[in-house]
Amino acid sequence: MGKDARARVLADHQAKAIGRLIRISPRKLNLVAQTIRGKRAEAALNELTFSPKRVAKVVKKVLQSAIANAENNHDLDVDDLIVSEASVGKNLVMKRFHARARGRGASIEKPFSQITIVVEEKREKAPSKDEPVAEGKAAAGSKKAPAKKSVAKKPATKKSAPKRAKENA
Repeated sequence: MGKDARARVLADHQAKAIGRLIRISPRKLNLVAQTIRGKRAEAALNELTFSPKRVAKVVKKVLQSAIANAENNHDLDVDDLIVSEASVGKNLVMKRFHARARGRGASIEKPFSQITIVVEEKREKAPSKDEPVAEGKAAAGSKKAPAKKSVAKKPATKKSAPKRAKENA
């Protein structure tokens, strides 16, 4: 008689965690989220541990939760996780007022925000001996300086002096 289970929104190789009611503006939170997007989970944790921002501790907790969800709920390998998504959104806004002169009041808004972190399992392949080496990763012995672009020089032209009308005519 109960409801059917909701279909899973994420892929099988993804896990997510959401941090709600974080007492900081979304704009400031996004600066911290920006630093971890696309990084490996281990590198992102290190980045947040040594970040001077106050909110980095909260973001680190959410990231650790996403990693734990990946490991325990979805059986993903922790060593292969990367932060595929770190999105920031608005949450509620506390409205206060500040008394001003002549019986007036100025409004003060104290914004809250939320962060959603999605981690994804991506296995990095070690290049085997049979595969050709990529162009960007050329062998160490064949280092060449990049070719320089030749700059075309304009031919020098002589400028004639302006003709002056005779003043004593």
